[in-house]
Amino acid sequence: MKNGRFFVGLVGVAAVVAYLMWTGISDSMVYYLTPVELIAKVEGDPTFHEVGVKVSGRVVEGSWTREDGTSGAHEFVVADLEDTGVTFAVYYDDVVPDTFNDEAEVVVEGRYGPDGVFHAHTVLTKCGSRFEAAKEDLAAGG
Repeated sequence: MKNGRFFVGLVGVAAVVAYLMWTGISDSMVYYLTPVELIAKVEGDPTFHEVGVKVSGRVVEGSWTREDGTSGAHEFVVADLEDTGVTFAVYYDDVVPDTFNDEAEVVVEGRYGPDGVFHAHTVLTKCGSRFEAAKEDLAAGG
């Protein structure tokens, strides 16, 4: 009889732990998409505007503007790396990374609003030229 209660209690605790793990994981899940995939998802399901996503692409040259007198309020356009004709506007109200510039490869995290603007809460840049060895260095052995 005592073993039965023990196992019932153990199953209850395991169920609670599993539930907490599942809700914690599902709350922190974020889709990682390209601009082409993002636009396709929004066109297929308008409720996708409520979903947090990460999108990678390249800043369109000449599209970056920032409001004077503020530490943030950046606006720029991101294009797909493969299909550069697919773009979307980004609004970001914070300090951009030091390596951010026109034509930077970026990952933006936030929500794509019904207004057609991606409202980012995080902007990351990829600057491969600084951290990757040149082909000549690799061929020469370091």
